[in-house]
Amino acid sequence: MDRINEAHVIEPGLVVVDVAAADDATALAFQQLLADRWATSLAQHTTRDAGEPGVRLRCYLDLRQPVSPTAPDEALSLAGTDSLG
Repeated sequence: MDRINEAHVIEPGLVVVDVAAADDATALAFQQLLADRWATSLAQHTTRDAGEPGVRLRCYLDLRQPVSPTAPDEALSLAGTDSLG
């Protein structure tokens, strides 16, 4: 996959998700689960790397958006959180 562009993670709450799956249907279904929960820039298709098993895709999430459409006031709060690790 291409390198992650700095613009995609310039602010807290922006996430790049690289997905590896056995097949297109699995990768796209996982991406849809993310999109159902958060604002997501969806990949239109998967890619295959020669000599590598399965498929890959990359999508972009904005966790600053509401967690679910039924609870618009329930946004992920990043204030006061430290980075993992």
